[in-house]
Amino acid sequence: MENTYFVTITGLNHYYGKKPFEIGRIIRLIKEPDNEYDKEAIAAFLPFIDKIGYVANSTNTVYDGTISAGRLYDKIEDYAYGKVMFVTHSSAIVLVLDKEDVEEPDEDEDEVEEETVSVPVNDIKTEKKTKKPKNSKQPIGFRA
Repeated sequence: MENTYFVTITGLNHYYGKKPFEIGRIIRLIKEPDNEYDKEAIAAFLPFIDKIGYVANSTNTVYDGTISAGRLYDKIEDYAYGKVMFVTHSSAIVLVLDKEDVEEPDEDEDEVEEETVSVPVNDIKTEKKTKKPKNSKQPIGFRA
């Protein structure tokens, strides 16, 4: 993403409250084009918990300095990630992240570095090549 975007996550009291919104936690932002109330709805999810709120899309719920779901909707693909930066009494402020900064690359897509390992077999050494990714990222529990 070229620009830095912050969004307000609302509706916390309809789900699990503020508890899931730990500072620094990564959440997934998923478009809901079939949402009957808002065609630009973007839901916030955590693995193993499910939906925890929505990106604010009303002038009454979007905090100053953040953008609405409508403004973010065309800037992301089907989903994006966000990092919880602040938690207020009824909402959370989230920094929108690029998918590439969060997801682990597939081994097929990423360059791999070959490593040679010697393995003794009946007093004869054979060499076995194993592959390890050059740039592996820390997993956070999401599956693409």
